[in-house]
Amino acid sequence: MKDRSNFTSKLGFVLAASGSAVGLGNIWRFPYLAAQYGGGTFLLIYLILAVTFGFTLMTAEIAIGRKTGLSAIGAFKVLDKRFNFLGILAVVVPVIIFPYYSVIGGWVVKYFAVFISGGVKASAGDTYFTDFIGGTFQPIGWFLLFLALTAVVVLCGVEKGIEKVSKIMMPILVVLTIIISVYGLTLDGAMEGLVYYIKPHMADVSAKTILAAMGQLFYSMSLAMGIMITYGSYMKKTDSLESSVRQIELFDTGIAFLAGLMIIPAVFAFSGGDRSALSAGPGLMFMTLPKVFASMKFGGAIGTIFFLLVLFAALTSAISLMETIVSVFMDRFGWKRRFTGILVAILAALMGIPSSLGFGPLGFITWNNLSILDIMDFLSNSVLMPIVAFFTCIFVGFIIKPKAIADEVKETGEPFKAEGMFNIMIKWVAPIFLVIILASSIASGLGWFKI
Repeated sequence: MKDRSNFTSKLGFVLAASGSAVGLGNIWRFPYLAAQYGGGTFLLIYLILAVTFGFTLMTAEIAIGRKTGLSAIGAFKVLDKRFNFLGILAVVVPVIIFPYYSVIGGWVVKYFAVFISGGVKASAGDTYFTDFIGGTFQPIGWFLLFLALTAVVVLCGVEKGIEKVSKIMMPILVVLTIIISVYGLTLDGAMEGLVYYIKPHMADVSAKTILAAMGQLFYSMSLAMGIMITYGSYMKKTDSLESSVRQIELFDTGIAFLAGLMIIPAVFAFSGGDRSALSAGPGLMFMTLPKVFASMKFGGAIGTIFFLLVLFAALTSAISLMETIVSVFMDRFGWKRRFTGILVAILAALMGIPSSLGFGPLGFITWNNLSILDIMDFLSNSVLMPIVAFFTCIFVGFIIKPKAIADEVKETGEPFKAEGMFNIMIKWVAPIFLVIILASSIASGLGWFKI
């Protein structure tokens, strides 16, 4: 096997993997789900799942990557040829996600440009966002710009590109999130939102809340899409795997928590405690928050910082998605990084254009009231990711056995402190939950019932 690029340090690996996990799911999806499913109740359940379910799957994926030194397709094939299909499925997920994710990333670049040029009042207009995404050339132009920014970093490689950018972006992202969170808490009425966000109410605990938290965990931690396997393949054998996973978890969950702290109290303050203002999904970021910033003192500056933060989060996740695809082609065909990166960027551009036009010229193409972008999101996140995660659990729990992962974790000579929990979760608890998530997600997506 050819010499493989490595992260130069454990910090570089942790920040890059955290950058992959921290994305739009943390910034807008986590806050509106927390608002919808009981605030502090959702938060508590999510934290419990993160340190059990999330830890288990992330440990397994990173260990598989480091053990084989290969990306998803090669890794599963080397460990057991019968599971070559699982590597292929795992790679299909980022292939689907990366193009439409870059479309949303283009929206973020657009709003950052609007705010930095002083257009805060215009962005707060009732139809500003829908007029923008309903166009043709503007959405495509911003989408291609975001895609180009992502490609430049990936073309620079693991050490000079991904690791270097992550070391700069991730600390800045944390600082900006804290600044906006603290500022938001000073607004009149924000304390009501804070209490709602951090105080659990046991009456709100339900199957729907647990399933929503589990689905968010997938979305947020970059699980079941080959990313952590790819990043694990770049991890040095001398770095502690278990502590790295814990640090990634802490970083990802901390950013999600701060995003809720940043958004929920502020929107509470400007909506008079109306929770419905928090349930707009993507509209929360592109429709509700610009109105909040337009009403704030120094709102233009705060909004500019916010969208810079979101841009950083979107870029780090997009970089990991693209790197996973590039790594697979490089491993499979032996192509050079530059050629592979350019090819993947061109293919992503072609695949992303329909999603970009799905709210405008191609808006007539829908399924069950879902746009092209929404269909791609449903297929990848609600169908393929639970399937990949389920078979990964079966693969680790019953084919290569949990001991294979435990031995990789212990490679540095340190004990695997959570080995007992890992064994139970990977063999029994996680697969059962994943079957329930898949069934409920498909039923909800088909309109049989709503989660």
